[in-house]
Amino acid sequence: MLFASKDEIAARLNGIATQVNGQVKLENADRFRDELLDELLQNAVFNPRPEIKGFARFLIKSAALELGAVSASIQDLYDARGRGECSGFTVPALNIRGLPYELSRAIFRTAKKKNTGAFIFEIAKSEIDYTFQPPHEFAPVILAAAIKEGYKGPVFIQGDHFQVNAKNYHADRGKEMGSLKELIRQAVSAGFYNIDIDTSTLVDLDKPNVVEEQRLNFEVGAELTQIVRDLEPEGITISVGGEIGEVGKDNSTEEELRAYMDHFNATLEAARPGSRGISKISIQTGTSHGGVPLPDGSVAEVALDFATLEKLSRVSRESYGLAGAVQHGASTLPQEMFSKFAELETAEIHLATDFQNMIYESRHFPADFKQEIYEHLRSKFASEKKADQTDEQFIYKTRKKGFGEFKARFWELPEETRAAIGRELEGKIDFLFDTLNVGNTQDLVAKTVTPVAVPPNLQVEIDACS
Repeated sequence: MLFASKDEIAARLNGIATQVNGQVKLENADRFRDELLDELLQNAVFNPRPEIKGFARFLIKSAALELGAVSASIQDLYDARGRGECSGFTVPALNIRGLPYELSRAIFRTAKKKNTGAFIFEIAKSEIDYTFQPPHEFAPVILAAAIKEGYKGPVFIQGDHFQVNAKNYHADRGKEMGSLKELIRQAVSAGFYNIDIDTSTLVDLDKPNVVEEQRLNFEVGAELTQIVRDLEPEGITISVGGEIGEVGKDNSTEEELRAYMDHFNATLEAARPGSRGISKISIQTGTSHGGVPLPDGSVAEVALDFATLEKLSRVSRESYGLAGAVQHGASTLPQEMFSKFAELETAEIHLATDFQNMIYESRHFPADFKQEIYEHLRSKFASEKKADQTDEQFIYKTRKKGFGEFKARFWELPEETRAAIGRELEGKIDFLFDTLNVGNTQDLVAKTVTPVAVPPNLQVEIDACS
């Protein structure tokens, strides 16, 4: 049900919650969760009127705070890891593309079962665009899922690959940097207190030495880190990630890591003395985002360089106090590989495409709807099909865009269909949390991370919808 006015929402709040001095106070948390939450979420995502959409988001965020689900930075946990105070696990950073409410609920259910606190919800700059999920929408969906599943504790929401487009940067630096700075502003305002800045696209391997190869990477990375620090809410140190090797390109080296870190830190210190740097470093080890589809649509095997991952993760901790290295492009790797990441002290692993594949390939996903999506993609994005691609390869690489093109239809799938797919996703998350060894990390997170409650601002939420 889409509400026609804020008065309608106010009437539905009767006996459930009240507003006092601009803040929301729950009178009956169970009724809010069972009777009102899903309606509010529909309005937070789809209501065409900014004042109603923004009000719905404001109510969800307010309720989440009161119920103990608090957007937080993972910085202090990563600092503890950099000091050697904890080890033996790899934090999963889960990209939420399709069926975001069901996937997020499955993640929170698994976290509760396994007493897990170290896990991240994230969305990349590109995913924001093609899934039609702006930051001020993404955050309340995650928090609504926490409320629905009764999860309490820090909720780590991350901007993944906030990436500089190299071609656009060199054509018009001011415009490219301006758009990225605005995205960072929106994300922080929405409650993203973890942001991965990706300026690795600016690495130039034609330069005469490794420092010059990395120069734009560390200079622009330091500039954007300053922007993040300027936007931090009081009491919060946003966890910022850096990257030295563009995913899908050449494997990273220790020389590159040291060149980047030494000069990034020096550049940041010169511009902003005493400023916090990054908490982790993304490297390239042989993977690519989504894997490499073969002509039949299956995914090619990957020769992942575990020696590089182990070495650079250790160097980043011992020499720079970081949590360690971050592995991208890993969700489609063979299952037997996943236990290696925790064994080698990988700090974080990013997982996206396999969840997408599971949704589309689920036996519960309506076949006619899938075919409709594929036909639309073949037509609308025909210009993106490469001459040597089979149809199976094209669909594999393009179907991620179906989540945005058919966004409302995904949300309108029958409840039993969404729930069944959610249970399948939960099985995968069970596996990941076990093999990455993040079970029983809730106490560790509680010990190291003290969430700072930032009350939502109604006008900010409304303005973000305009």
